[in-house]
Amino acid sequence: MTRAWLRRNGWAWNEEVEVIPGTTELMWQGRRIPAFELPLTAPVSGTVYGVALNDAEALARLDAVFHGPPYNRPPQAPVLYIKPANTVIGPDAPIPVPDGVEQLTVAPALGAVFGRTAARVDEQEALAYVLGYTIVLDVSVPRQDWYRPAVAEQARDGFCPIGPWIVESTAVANPNQLRVEVFVDGERRLAHSTASAVRTLPRLISEVTSFMTLYPGDVLLAGVPADAPLVRAGQRVRAAIEGVGVLENPLVAESQAAAHYTAADARPPVFDLPPDGRWLP
Repeated sequence: MTRAWLRRNGWAWNEEVEVIPGTTELMWQGRRIPAFELPLTAPVSGTVYGVALNDAEALARLDAVFHGPPYNRPPQAPVLYIKPANTVIGPDAPIPVPDGVEQLTVAPALGAVFGRTAARVDEQEALAYVLGYTIVLDVSVPRQDWYRPAVAEQARDGFCPIGPWIVESTAVANPNQLRVEVFVDGERRLAHSTASAVRTLPRLISEVTSFMTLYPGDVLLAGVPADAPLVRAGQRVRAAIEGVGVLENPLVAESQAAAHYTAADARPPVFDLPPDGRWLP
């Protein structure tokens, strides 16, 4: 059994559970059940930080671009971006495909969820600040323009599914050596590994916290692969990360998903303190 935390739809805090490694099942009230029996939402409520070009192949493909103007050299520090609160959804929530857009990219990422305030962290101690790990799908409208922020392409409603839970950090022996797979309608479309990262997770945490503080509940993505699958409305995507779990979401036309994101209870108030006063992520 692995200790984990999940958040049920409509609940304002996480609950501690035991999940069965290598499955999508958990122990719930003394019973072993599949996760889909519980209506879940994203188990995080902090800021979600993405890291672009932390995949060796992705960086290599842009080598010629970065050696020309205006860059003239590859990035020398982590290239960060934020997935704002409107993008975050949970397991099985619909990912909207905007009108006029034929396909989206769905890039799987290991999300490190912080349990302690992290500022100016030494690389050797970095993982001690991580409470646990979750799965993140970094969804975006495909683009080739690296000369302006991709807000309209990356920050749309529902463009950041997270879940299904947070597994405690001790359950993952080495976050830098995890198998990552993506299936679309049951067909495997991506086989990847976190070993392809330019910066390991400890190094990434150290470099990021050298200039900004990460707080409990914040999520730092370890990077996304170069060949993120393309998907369209009507399909279903499933991301699996070794030792963490499986995250599934359907893709629907934006007009069909609109009610889900505009309902009064679409995003309930979030508080991280349950009635007993103990902090949970």
